[in-house]
Amino acid sequence: MRILIAEDEKDLNRIITERLNEAHYSVDSCMDGQEALDYLESAEYDAVVLDIMMPVMDGLSVLKKMRRRNDRTPVILLTAKDSIEDRVQGLDAGANDYLVKPFAFEELLARIRVLLRKPEDTPTTCYTVGDLEVHMDTQKVFRGGKEIRLSGKEFALLRYMVQNTGIVLSRDKLEQHLWNFDYAGGSNVIDVYIRYLRRKIDEGHEKKLIHTVRGAGYVLREEP
Repeated sequence: MRILIAEDEKDLNRIITERLNEAHYSVDSCMDGQEALDYLESAEYDAVVLDIMMPVMDGLSVLKKMRRRNDRTPVILLTAKDSIEDRVQGLDAGANDYLVKPFAFEELLARIRVLLRKPEDTPTTCYTVGDLEVHMDTQKVFRGGKEIRLSGKEFALLRYMVQNTGIVLSRDKLEQHLWNFDYAGGSNVIDVYIRYLRRKIDEGHEKKLIHTVRGAGYVLREEP
């Protein structure tokens, strides 16, 4: 999952970015509202953490521009203000959630997990496909009751695929959601990580869960 952080407090920006990276999210960060809009025009994000008080363009203006161009990316607003009027103004502008500074990072992470659920998802921290279990809170993975140890990037790829079970995901879409602008890897990086996942998840099992759709991409699903 790829997240954009727009926060002009340098230390807070760095801390949020580091903690989200530790949680295996791909993160781009910026320090002002216009730069945030530039990022949003250049890439597809799963969520945006947007500070209200920023230079060049404030967070509410960024949010209004996003919604006017029909960008429905989920947004969490950050602010030092805690009045009802401020919250209403942010939510009316199109924010999905609102967090007042100072906040506990664990709360921010929990709110991001809620935003990333699809509307039809039940409020659960565990996704299952066949006998595969992917636990979002503990980041543990099991197949047939046996724990599978994944690297951070392997888990990020599996998390995105399991949250889109049954949907064919192109290589470009997977790369967009899993790597930030700083990544300088090879063009076959998705194929490499799919191979890693297959070795750990499908190898030794009669039913394969990760499938190649020729000319289209990859899909995670249980086939009869």
